[in-house]
Amino acid sequence: MQPSGKEGHRGYVLIVGCGRLGANLANSLYDGGGSVVVIDKNPDAFRKLSPSFGGISVIGDATDMNALREAEIERAQTVIAVTNRDNTNVMVAQLAKEMFHTRQVIARLYDPECEDAYREFGIETICPAVLSATEIDGILGARGTGERSE
Repeated sequence: MQPSGKEGHRGYVLIVGCGRLGANLANSLYDGGGSVVVIDKNPDAFRKLSPSFGGISVIGDATDMNALREAEIERAQTVIAVTNRDNTNVMVAQLAKEMFHTRQVIARLYDPECEDAYREFGIETICPAVLSATEIDGILGARGTGERSE
């Protein structure tokens, strides 16, 4: 299997999970000239990819070594785990980092209390709850609504 697209500055990227975030990432990276493979266990999930997506779609469970090998994880410079399950994302991230020595590993985590622990393993994390709180705090600060009026 040879992924389509140019292996530009991002190289070969493996995205685990083809929900809204995974599909948007795949479309964006592919449109930017990246070589992208998306893996999801639900074949219907790939409908979220744009018609112009020319990367590879792999149907499989990313916690299964055979599915990861089919997606050629050993070639990936970056693995991004964005399923809707923290345990799956962390497991895939740890496999990518420890077994396949992937240079860059990013995992979405819903539980902000887990973030620091996974960063200690060299796994970059994105936590929607923390990002949203930070953004809302910034908006409130920019509008000067941080103080209560009574």
